[in-house]
Amino acid sequence: MLFLFGAVRHAAHGYAQPPDEPAKNQSANLAKAEPSVTQHKIVINGATISYTATAGALIVRNEKDLPYASMGYFAYTKNNVPDSGQRPVTFAYNGGPGSASIWLHMGALGPRRIVTVNAAATPPPPYKIVGNEFSILDKTDLVMIDPVGTGFSRAIGEAKDKDFWSVDADIESVSRFIRQYITENGRWNSPKYLLGESYGTTRSAGVVDFLQTNAGMAFNGVILVSMATDLDWILNNEEDRSRYHLFPLFLPSYAAAAWYHKALPEPPAELGPFLDEARAFAIGEYAHALALGNNLPEADRKAVIAKLHRFTGLSTEYLDRADLRVNILQFIKELFRDRREMIGILDARFLGVSLNPLGELAEFDSMDLSAGPPFVAAFQDYLHRDLNATRPERAYIAQADAWKTWDFRHKIDGIEWPQQMANTGVDLARAMGYNPNLRLLVLQGIFDLATPFLATEYMVSHLDLRPDLRSHIEIKYYDAGHMMYLHEPSLKKFKTDIASFIDQTNRFGEK
Repeated sequence: MLFLFGAVRHAAHGYAQPPDEPAKNQSANLAKAEPSVTQHKIVINGATISYTATAGALIVRNEKDLPYASMGYFAYTKNNVPDSGQRPVTFAYNGGPGSASIWLHMGALGPRRIVTVNAAATPPPPYKIVGNEFSILDKTDLVMIDPVGTGFSRAIGEAKDKDFWSVDADIESVSRFIRQYITENGRWNSPKYLLGESYGTTRSAGVVDFLQTNAGMAFNGVILVSMATDLDWILNNEEDRSRYHLFPLFLPSYAAAAWYHKALPEPPAELGPFLDEARAFAIGEYAHALALGNNLPEADRKAVIAKLHRFTGLSTEYLDRADLRVNILQFIKELFRDRREMIGILDARFLGVSLNPLGELAEFDSMDLSAGPPFVAAFQDYLHRDLNATRPERAYIAQADAWKTWDFRHKIDGIEWPQQMANTGVDLARAMGYNPNLRLLVLQGIFDLATPFLATEYMVSHLDLRPDLRSHIEIKYYDAGHMMYLHEPSLKKFKTDIASFIDQTNRFGEK
C-alpha cells in the first residue's frame, strides 16, 4: 500500500489494476464528470468546524497544453472563512509508487478515519469509522491527490497510465495538477504545504522544486512522512550483498524491533540509550568492519558478530554464515523462525505467520495484510455513504501494479546523464537554496523497517545545505512504524507536530 519491497508487497495485496488501455475514447466523459460536493461538520479540539468536501477530477494539460490526464482528488475546505485566499492549503498523497491516497486520507488527515487494532491484525468487517478529531482541517484546507493510475485518476487522450509511471513524469503530472488547482480555486496567495508519505516524499522533493522553478510557486513547508528521497539507500537489494554500505543504516531499526519483541540477549531497561549505542556502533565499528571486507582480522570479526548478536537477537551462528550482512527481509524471517512467525516490514511491532519455515526471505508484510483490507473497505464505504462519489464507469484503484514497470531514473537540471536510481534530495536542497524561507518537517517511526530512522537521518544530513539552512529541518520521532498514525498516541502527536509546524511557518496565523 505504501512503498518498498515490491515483489513481496505485490504478492501480499490484491488491489487489482485494470488493463492499461489508451483512454482516448473516454476523454469526453471524463472531461464532463461533475464533482460531488457535500457539506459536513467535524469537532476538533472541542470546536465544531463546518466544511465542504469536494470529490472531483481535474483535466490536467501537458507541456503542449493538451489534456493528458484526468486526476481525481478529494478537497476539504473550511466554511465561513473571511479570506480563503490567505488560508493554508495542504496537498497530500501516499507513495507506492502506485498507491492511492487513502492511507493518509482515512488514517490521519481527513475528517473521517478508520479505527484499527494497534500492532495486530484488525478483525474482518464491520469496521469502525469515526469522526477524526486529529484531522488537520482546523489548521489548513486539505487536498488529497490520487496520482495517475490510482483512485479514479487515469490517462486520457493518446496517453496511457504507464506513461506516468516514472519518477519524472509523476513529479510533473502532480505539479501540473497542483498549479491548476491553485489557479482554478484562487489560492495563489494561500500558504502552501506538501505532505507526502514514503515514495510520496520522493515525489514531494521533486514537486517543490519543479513548481518553484517552472511555475513561480513558493511553498511555506514540506512535510516528509517516512522519508525516502534517496532511493539508492532505501531500496535494499536483497540479491546484491556487495552493497555493504547499506547494512549499517538498518541495524538500529533491527535493534528497536528486537527490543520491542523482547528478543535481545541482554535487554536494556530503556530503548533510547540502547538505540544511541546502536547508532554509534552502526556508523562506526560495524561500517568499518564491512568496508574492510576480507581484510577484517578474525578476532575483530568475532567481536563484531558478538555485538551484532547483542543488538539484533540473531544467533552468532546465523550472523557468521551471513558474513555480517543481514538484509531486512532476512531479519524479518529469521528473528522468530523457530516460532514460525514474522515481524512486519512497515511496522515491526506486527507479527504474522511464516508460511515457509525453510525460506530465506519474508513472503509478505504482516502489517500490510493487517491494515490493507480495513482501509480499502472503509474508504469504499466512505465514498458511497459520506461523499456520494462512487463512479460506475471507473473502479477506485487503491494500489496500481506500477512497481514492476516504474522507471526510477531521474533527470537533474544541468547534468547530462540521469540518475539511475533517483535521489530527489538534490531537488529538495536546491529548492531550499532558492527559497531560504522553506521549512521541512520530517516524521519518522522508530519501528519502521521500510524506511529506517538511521537512513532518514543520513538523508537529512547529506542534503549538502548551507549551515544556516540546516536548522530549517526538524525530525520528529514516533513509537510506531511507517504509518505511525495507526498508533493512536502517535496519531495525536502527529497532529500536534503538523499543527505546530503550520503555525510556525504561516506568518498570518489561522484564518
